Amino acid sequence: MLKPADDWFLKQEEPARACLQFLRSYILQLDENISEAWKYGMPFFCYKGKMCCYLWVHKKYKQPYLGIVEGNLVNHPDLVIEKRARMKILLLDPAKDLPVKKINSILEQVLKLYK
Repeated sequence: MLKPADDWFLKQEEPARACLQFLRSYILQLDENISEAWKYGMPFFCYKGKMCCYLWVHKKYKQPYLGIVEGNLVNHPDLVIEKRARMKILLLDPAKDLPVKKINSILEQVLKLYK
């Protein structure tokens, strides 16, 4: 039987699925203290048990995104706050190469908050 997160990833349509699965693997390999959790019906990533980021697909734009829980504390010009007070998101175009340097820069800031 699949875990809820595994099932969620498999249900995503291509090319978003490949993008999200890459991000999942990439985030999990960043630090040994990062773990995956299933919260609020979506895959979250925790640093030493504290929620730090998550993956989702934007309902309006139909694009996958990386959500940053403490986004209000992370400064990056490509992070979008929308109507959220605390969280920011990085929209990703699954039809293009992922901006790995940008993602890494953002995630480095995120990890510094938790260390």
